[in-house]
Amino acid sequence: MRLDKFLKVSRLIKRRTVANEACDAGRIMVNGKVARASYPVKEGDVIEIILGQKPLKVKVLEVREHVAKEGAPGLYEVIEN
Repeated sequence: MRLDKFLKVSRLIKRRTVANEACDAGRIMVNGKVARASYPVKEGDVIEIILGQKPLKVKVLEVREHVAKEGAPGLYEVIEN
């Protein structure tokens, strides 16, 4: 699954266009490297989101196309907040 879509499905970022713009601006890193919106997300990847004052670092636990609102936090584990 593409990085921008994963960020939207997991509800880490509200809209896919916002996720896409954040990737283009270099505010999203995967495994310590700046990632493009088309980066294929895999289980075990560490995503760092730098929006606002504090960066958010999460580990991908599961990749699914469709998730209910209640199930979205189960796709990732927060490492640093």
